[in-house]
Amino acid sequence: MLNGKKIAVLMGGPGSERAVSLASGNAVLKALLGLGLDAVAVDVTRHEIHLPASTDLAFNVIHGTFGEDGQLQSLLDDLGVPYTGAGAKSSRIAFDKNLAKAAFIQANVPTPRAEIIDVSAGQQLPSFSAPFVVKPPREGSSVGVHIVRDQADAAQAMQDAAKYGNEILVEEFINGMELTVAILDDGALPIVHIAPPDGVYDMASKYPWLSGAKGSEYFCPADLDLETTMAVQAAALAAHRSLGVEIYSRVDVLLDSQNRPFVLEANTIPGMTETSLLPKAAAAAGIPFPELCKTIAELSLQLRS
Repeated sequence: MLNGKKIAVLMGGPGSERAVSLASGNAVLKALLGLGLDAVAVDVTRHEIHLPASTDLAFNVIHGTFGEDGQLQSLLDDLGVPYTGAGAKSSRIAFDKNLAKAAFIQANVPTPRAEIIDVSAGQQLPSFSAPFVVKPPREGSSVGVHIVRDQADAAQAMQDAAKYGNEILVEEFINGMELTVAILDDGALPIVHIAPPDGVYDMASKYPWLSGAKGSEYFCPADLDLETTMAVQAAALAAHRSLGVEIYSRVDVLLDSQNRPFVLEANTIPGMTETSLLPKAAAAAGIPFPELCKTIAELSLQLRS
């Protein structure tokens, strides 16, 4: 299906996750070329897109702003060029944590209790007390996220999150196991258990090659009993569906001490290096990285051609 098709691998982007996106994009490019496909790198540096002539498919690996929030998808829709993954509408909803939270609640997806605070309206703190988590609603890769364990630290966390916009999502803190579930073609892959070195899964522990910090450990499949495994996968798939996400995603879930899953968010352009979490889950399901890239491309081309 992909033979004879020109695939433009879109990577980089103008946002805060540019370095990670370049790593993902180059891994995808290498995999596609290794399959003998006609693939070329396109380094996106601004909020605009310039594709090679006769591009048949844009393989979008731009994490975060512009690539994951629906802007790029809208431009590609206007150009009439098929692209991988989530569409413009589902990307916009999934990327905006406030909209995603509303979709989860409407679909009865288990998710932490939360408040949306508009600091421009004067409110500076949530109505519930610490511990809680402060998040800018339209950033990825834990950018601007703070776990507030002491009420005295709340104001500083809110102030930092407000750098990214006036609306802030504040969630009840769930003390539990960090899990992530990759969804591919409306099916859940094996669960990945994330074990960060200091208990906090942040930018440094996600990408130690960027920061020099100690990286997290990952276990896939996660060591969970069958009932819990099925509950976590069901919650992740329900979250994916509630957002209307096409083709694939990676859903982050916390599992509390009573084995109850709580969905945090769905990533529509998850990391795509060979050691990223979606590829880890695919490998555990018997899908090698090049085959994963090919599957995403084929499903997307089939959907949008």
